Amino acid sequence: MIGIIGAMDIEVNGITEKMTDTKTRTISGVRFVSGKLGNKECVVAKCGIGKVNAAITAQTMILEFSPDKIINTGIAGSTSNKTHIGYIVISDSVIQHDMDTTILGDKPGTLFLPDGTVTDIPCSRELIAELEKACIKTGEKNYIIGKTATGDQFISGNDKRSALNEKFGAVACEMEGGSIGQVCYVNKVPFAVLRSISDSMSDEDDAVEYSVFSRSAAEKAINIITALVYDEN
Repeated sequence: MIGIIGAMDIEVNGITEKMTDTKTRTISGVRFVSGKLGNKECVVAKCGIGKVNAAITAQTMILEFSPDKIINTGIAGSTSNKTHIGYIVISDSVIQHDMDTTILGDKPGTLFLPDGTVTDIPCSRELIAELEKACIKTGEKNYIIGKTATGDQFISGNDKRSALNEKFGAVACEMEGGSIGQVCYVNKVPFAVLRSISDSMSDEDDAVEYSVFSRSAAEKAINIITALVYDEN
């Protein structure tokens, strides 16, 4: 079974609409839709925006549905001149940029887990390869593999975006992937993050770009996720 998590309706509805034999359960306030996409068993959830919502959803999905792998899909902001609106970012690792205990001597982004500390959480190499294959299958040439920075902030302004690139090497920023990655890492569930850029490093207003391009960006990510799942059938 593949688990798919997005923060908003526009990031998951296009997937659930394609599913058959669906069943719906609401657990911890989160609506989980399970069924088949093609011949593949899937469970899809809209977690809501932010790290805590995402973590609740990922942990509940693992405990209640036991997915073999989890993919976080949706939109993101660019933190690099290499990622423009509509570009696809396949994360090779995630970091939580708003975790900061540097005053105590820790590295920026350090997470404190039951068995120690970690900063970057690696995504599944197998899933990265599958997502890249799905991009090629759909004819998507504008994709990049790189680090995603997660935090409970909508990052706006080129200075703040550039700072995430310089400090962490991130090519995109968003608000859920890092916490989903942390939950999957602790539970030893392979995971990946696929994001489509909705707002960029430009002189345009970030909120305006987001409102104009978020839906089309989300649809592009949905098409790639769908191609990946159908490839597994």
